[in-house]
Amino acid sequence: MQTRNFKFIISYDGTRYFGWEHQPNTELTIQGKLERVLTEMHQAEHGAPPEKPIVVIGAGRTDAGVSARAMTANALLDTAKSEMEIQQYMNRYLPEDISVSEVRQAADRFHSRFKAVGKTYRYTLWYSGDGTKPVFDRKYVYVLEEKPDLARMEEAAARLCGMHDYRSFCGNPHIKKSTVRVVDTIRIETSGRYIRLYFHGNGFLQNMVRIMTGTLLECGYGKIRPDEIDDILEARDRKRAGFTAPACGLCLMKVDY
Repeated sequence: MQTRNFKFIISYDGTRYFGWEHQPNTELTIQGKLERVLTEMHQAEHGAPPEKPIVVIGAGRTDAGVSARAMTANALLDTAKSEMEIQQYMNRYLPEDISVSEVRQAADRFHSRFKAVGKTYRYTLWYSGDGTKPVFDRKYVYVLEEKPDLARMEEAAARLCGMHDYRSFCGNPHIKKSTVRVVDTIRIETSGRYIRLYFHGNGFLQNMVRIMTGTLLECGYGKIRPDEIDDILEARDRKRAGFTAPACGLCLMKVDY
């Protein structure tokens, strides 16, 4: 039987997981759960485990606690099952907080991470002001005590956009690869007490969206002036940027190819 490359669109609630990528001493990763189910599918179909471990390659490596509405992934599978049969099998045996919305056979050279040309992330904030709580969304929003100044945040967001060296917004102090990225859009939308920040770019560094969110919030609360963003970018120093917003509010919305 010929091994084929399959592309998956996956959504998951990441709040109880230790991120996408395999971690030592825990089975609670998205990648681990997907690979386990696909390995069991191979075992059920062939009566034996695969000769080589099945590796599910994700378009990104979301951090612990981060969710996704449309993570793209791919894997090489030795199966006679149709795309629909693979999808149905996976959804039958995956945990209830992981769902596969699409399975398609892909070109042999398709690689979900290397072929990606853009990503959209959303960060959700919720402000109180009177002590009330977002009971039903509490695991998926970052709760603020009061509303920040959105005009200041939008001014700062405009300065963050473009092609820049974002080393000041990288959570990995030992990174050796280039930290230059293009962030072409940072959009702020409001609905009631919700504030949603949408980030689109050609790629993001470790913790980058969460650090940009924390920095924009500090601008909104008057701790950083919007015109200081230029100096923060130029400094290439993580200590100059704002705090890292919690993982709970972050969600990967889409991957572009």
